[in-house]
Amino acid sequence: MRKRSLLWLTTLVLVLSMFLAACGGKDKTSTNSKDNDNKGSGQEATGPQDGGTLTYAMEAEFKGILNWNFYGDQSDAEILSLFDEGLIKYDKNLKAEPNIASWKTDDNKVFTFTFKKGVKWQNGEELKVQDWQFALETIATIGPDSPRWTNVNTIEGAQDFHDKKTDHIAGFKVIDDYTAQVTFDKARVNNLDNLWTYPLSRKEFEGIDPSKMEESDQVRLHPVGLGPFKVTKVIPGESVELTRFDDYWQGKPHIDKIIVKVIDGSLTVGELQNGGVDMTAFHPTLLPEIEKLDTVNVEKVPGTSYYYVGFKLGHFDGKKNVMDKPKYQDKRLRQAMLYAINRDEWVKAFFSGLGTPLNTPVPSSHWIAADNKDLPNDYKFDPEKAKQLLDEAGYKDVDGDGFREDPNGKKFVVNFAHYATGNPTYEARAKALTQYWEAVGLKTKLTMTDVNLYYDELEKDDPSIEVFYGGWGVGADPDQTALWGSKAVWNYPRWVNEKSDQLLNDATDIDVVGTDQDKEKQIYLEWQKLFNEEVPVIPIMELQDAWAISKRVQNVTLDVSGYNSPNEWWIKQ
Repeated sequence: MRKRSLLWLTTLVLVLSMFLAACGGKDKTSTNSKDNDNKGSGQEATGPQDGGTLTYAMEAEFKGILNWNFYGDQSDAEILSLFDEGLIKYDKNLKAEPNIASWKTDDNKVFTFTFKKGVKWQNGEELKVQDWQFALETIATIGPDSPRWTNVNTIEGAQDFHDKKTDHIAGFKVIDDYTAQVTFDKARVNNLDNLWTYPLSRKEFEGIDPSKMEESDQVRLHPVGLGPFKVTKVIPGESVELTRFDDYWQGKPHIDKIIVKVIDGSLTVGELQNGGVDMTAFHPTLLPEIEKLDTVNVEKVPGTSYYYVGFKLGHFDGKKNVMDKPKYQDKRLRQAMLYAINRDEWVKAFFSGLGTPLNTPVPSSHWIAADNKDLPNDYKFDPEKAKQLLDEAGYKDVDGDGFREDPNGKKFVVNFAHYATGNPTYEARAKALTQYWEAVGLKTKLTMTDVNLYYDELEKDDPSIEVFYGGWGVGADPDQTALWGSKAVWNYPRWVNEKSDQLLNDATDIDVVGTDQDKEKQIYLEWQKLFNEEVPVIPIMELQDAWAISKRVQNVTLDVSGYNSPNEWWIKQ
């Protein structure tokens, strides 16, 4: 079972300080190389031992939406990865593989899925295809307000179901309890990768209004999943206790219990040193101190996440994005703010060099990533170029106070928002960005907002959010529609561009690209060129993921897709 914990987003996910996402693999580096080989972190020839408790730490407080069908936060995704899993998994090349279900298709439009028999939910019920149907219909009922709608609305009849024209999704046909046929509205290259493949327990949720499921005890306090550990106790925002699920379909796990706890980032090094924490992804600023510890292995793997600075260009009207906010519509202003940032310096200062500047929203580890030489702009640090663009756009210092007014001669202030946690480096790195902008004459005001409130304000297009700091993880599916399409709720800048939509549509259209991956990549290259020129967000950097794992914890493997199944981990007694 390979999982994405800053899943890809998934997750989601805006806070990537620990990164979002993760499943397993074997190619990695470690500062403690003598304890790190192809068997995984600390693997010894004596073989697995049963028993013990593993303490897993997170820096960011979790929201507590502990169900894949509703979550939107990376910290929640990290917890979910320990006790629930989907029908398919991904290898280290981000290619889909069967997990609980296998599939076949002749035309990329009609797929037949076959479930393994005997897979149990942690409430004792057997998983059946009707649980998957229930998940898809739940998401379709919610519709565009669900971030997963784009993973469901391509199924034939999903829109009619949402519009209450039918009582079922026509494109989902139950053959028997273990077989289902899914028909999409048209053949696409990425229909499988885009499809939502996380079931929802009917026993737990039947009778609950889908719009209220996210707030239910079944999500917040007593979640059930299909994974190797089951949730036995939740202290909201603080900790989650998971115990071994003996009826797990891949066999009884070795570890008795996993405790997930939220800790202040300043305590991470001490907790690792004294054994209070066994495993954690950590912020790169801690790398020099953690590398000195002789109690842990440090694992570094290529990441699929990136940070950016976004511009609120409009709002989401419930069905689509509307680009109606004028302040940052001139792309020369946005380009100037990118040229003004010394990204190499910033990455070195705040991420211990565990990152690289990038010029598109596609990390270099992904197979569709564009080479900088193929892009219109490289955006190397160039404050003079920034000033030139601002002059051309009409942003000039009219009153002689050292800061530029807008083209109408009115005071101009960059209102920059960043989320706040217990990590003091967040405010420092945010202030550094404001200083870069002020150095080219753009007066800037920084607002640090509690991380949970920050997400709500960002998603609801709160007027106080104008320029914002965020991050995303890129998953196996190269399609960018769910993040940057004109109708995507997760398109937080509310960027609307007809050419972008057409390119993204063409890249997944069988009639355009067939099964030729080179053609597909070429279209994504054209899309990245457009994004690079329009800069609806400022790509800051791609992040390399770093983990600290106690030497007593054995057989944890990591790669670009994340970590291996917790079912395979064990503790040296």
